[in-house]
Amino acid sequence: MKLLIQRVREASVTVDGEVTGSVGHGFLVFVGVAEEDTTEIADKMIDKMVKLRIFEDENGKTNKAIADVGGNFLVVSQFTLYADCRKGNRPSFVKAGNPKLAEELYEYVLKSLRDRGFEVGAGVFGADMKVSLLNDGPFTVMLDSEEICHSR
Repeated sequence: MKLLIQRVREASVTVDGEVTGSVGHGFLVFVGVAEEDTTEIADKMIDKMVKLRIFEDENGKTNKAIADVGGNFLVVSQFTLYADCRKGNRPSFVKAGNPKLAEELYEYVLKSLRDRGFEVGAGVFGADMKVSLLNDGPFTVMLDSEEICHSR
């Protein structure tokens, strides 16, 4: 699983001209799922994400987590995080999880964040989405389960 996390002042996602989700101060998170991902992997990734201290404290140091600053989430499915561009000029997406698994784990991420007390806006799985954001920093972090869950 890959989570591309952008610290934002605001962000929204639109499908067919309708806003399906938005967030003010918080994280815009793009979620990519691989075939070997499980709810256990998702739990570790979510735990790491909500504990990331990438918001500034009173001294300007990145020392606060999202809950410390009253932030929330906008979560968007993004299979293209698994693009393999090593050969040729057209990316391959064979490392992305099958759509059924990916949708289940995407919905699991949404529910888990809500269960932790966060407000969570969302895109529509598999839809053609337009994402708008005002990046804060900019500050962007990639969490990869290959590093988070399988490191030694």
